[in-house]
Amino acid sequence: MPKSVVVNVDGGSRGNPGPAAVAAVATDPKGEVLAERSETIGVTTNNVAEYRALLLGIALAKELEAEEVEFVGDSMLIVEQVRGNWKVKQEHLRPLLAKARDALADLGDWSIRHVKRGENERADELLNQALDEA
Repeated sequence: MPKSVVVNVDGGSRGNPGPAAVAAVATDPKGEVLAERSETIGVTTNNVAEYRALLLGIALAKELEAEEVEFVGDSMLIVEQVRGNWKVKQEHLRPLLAKARDALADLGDWSIRHVKRGENERADELLNQALDEA
């Protein structure tokens, strides 16, 4: 398995709150898809879905036994909260951040960066497919 993996994550809901889904796409540094996951997660908010997508991505990276992971997401809120740059003002997100940080602690080297939605296309596509099929 590759030591270095890029994991694009995306979560979203139709309505806020509304039916929600999450997706994660793992690629090698050249962009070759290694694995994809998506699932519906019931009714929740966009921000909860984004955190749940990150957790799915972390699980996928561990499954691939990645030693170095770059997480890529289109939620500035989640990226900046995980980095510790922004405070978590919504009480219900605190346990999800704690869970994400605990899961990240088990990984080797990791980073997380924000991209525009258009640069997270495959993960967005997968989460919408999951919602369409639900």
